[in-house]
Order: sequence, then structure tokens, then C-alpha cells
Amino acid sequence: MTGFASLSREHELATVGVTVRSVNHRYLDVQVRVPSSLARLETSLRNLVQQGVGRGRVELAVTIRALQTPTVAVSLNEPLAEALTAAVEAAREKGLVEGRLTSGDLLRFPQAVIVQEQEATTAAREALETVVTETVCSALRELDTMRKREGEFLANDLASRCETLAHLVRQFETAAAEGAEDLRQRLHQRLKDLRLDTPGVDGETLSQELVKYAARSDVSEELTRLRGHLAHWSGLVNGDEPCGRKLDFLLQEMNREVNTLGAKSEGAGISELVVAAKAELEKLREQVQNVE
Repeated sequence: MTGFASLSREHELATVGVTVRSVNHRYLDVQVRVPSSLARLETSLRNLVQQGVGRGRVELAVTIRALQTPTVAVSLNEPLAEALTAAVEAAREKGLVEGRLTSGDLLRFPQAVIVQEQEATTAAREALETVVTETVCSALRELDTMRKREGEFLANDLASRCETLAHLVRQFETAAAEGAEDLRQRLHQRLKDLRLDTPGVDGETLSQELVKYAARSDVSEELTRLRGHLAHWSGLVNGDEPCGRKLDFLLQEMNREVNTLGAKSEGAGISELVVAAKAELEKLREQVQNVE
């Protein structure tokens, strides 16, 4: 299911920005991007997403914009400076260079002077991390609200298609019953014809074989299972737990039952009903990919 949320919060050290978006995905795929200064928060933020989202590709991005000029510390790399000074003195004594090593000369050497940004105090850093976590939680709640609105539209569409499928099941039942009755009449007539044409045929054995053939065309079990799948579907959709993958599995089972109905049923219109049912199942399958 798709959704988007973007929030920002002010802190004495920085402005915190959080953006979270989700798109349809077969499984849960969480991508988290945070500044290096908040790297230790990445795992906990990922866990927050996993607690609130069960399915989909979710991208969470956190940005930090400093509100204060960072304090820096400057230090001299004394071992390197001493080594450079000694080298210059040795060269000067040999007449290779003139003068002594100056501060300007020293600054031109990499790593001779070390400039480091001073880190915030532990208390300030923890306070900033708390603001980040709270902002992410708020953004996830907004994302969930948007996903729920989409879910309501999906639920209405799915319910309508399931009602259409239930109506097709009732038509299946009627058409299959009529086809079965027609089959019994034709088999009885054929049995009479066979007895007249071939007087030596064992009538009892032939009758048993015809009964077995008629039993193989009985679709009552398939119809019962289809109704059970539809009832199970309704329970899953109206529940509180994520059900997208379970609905996907149910659709596979319903598709299998419809195929069996088409293979076993007798009667006019069965093929049209099979095509209509499979078309509805395909539409349901496409929509279920959007359901968490």
C-alpha cells in the first residue's frame, strides 16, 4: 500500500527532517538513510518501521541541518613538525637551503596541523536522538493514516468483487445441478440402449460403472470449499492483522477450485461461468498485491 509523510522538528542543535514513503511490494523491504552522526540510531529506526508496517517497500530518510556553528579544535602534529624542522636544519647546514622552517611552510604540509570538529555533549546528542526518534514515530503515524484511507477504498472494491464471485458460485451450483440431472437422464437412456443392443452385457456391472461416472461429475465439494474460502476471506479482511499474503494464498486455492469445477461440471453455460469467475479472481489478485 502506498503512503507518504514528511515532518520537521526544531532542536537547539539542529532542524530534524523526516521523510517516509511506502509503495507496494510482495514482502517487507525497509530502506533507512540517516546522517553518519546518527548511525547508531539506524537499527532502532528500522525496528520502528517494522513494528508499524507489515508489507511493502518503505524508505525512511532523516536529515539534520545544524543551527549553530560547530566548535573546532586545532592542534599541532608535534612529531611531524619536529621531524620537518630537523630535516630543514640538516639541509641548511649542508648549504642546500637558506633560512628556517616558518609557520607558513608548516601549514603547507598535509596533517601537520589537525583541525577537528568538537562533538556535542552526551546530553545534547541524546536529546537530539530523542527528537529524531519522536519525529520518526509521528511520521509513521501519518503514513499509517494515509495507508488506512487507501485500505478503506481497497476493502470496498474487494468486497464488491467477492460479492460478484459469490453470485457466480450460486450460478455454478444451479448450472451444475441442472447439468447433473441432464447427465443422469442421458446415462439412463444410454443404459437402456446398451441393454437392448447387447443382451449379453451384465446390467448390474454396467449400472455401477455409470454411477461411478456420474459421481465423478459431482462438484458439491468444490462448491462447499469455495464458499468456505469466501467466508475465510471476509474474516481476514475484517480482522486487525495484516492479511495481504493470506488473501493471496486464498486466491490460489479459489482459482484451483474454479478450474476443477470447469473440468467436472456438466451443463450449458459452465464455460462462461468459469471464464467470468477466473476474470474476477485475476482482478482480486491484482488488488491484493496492494494489501498489507
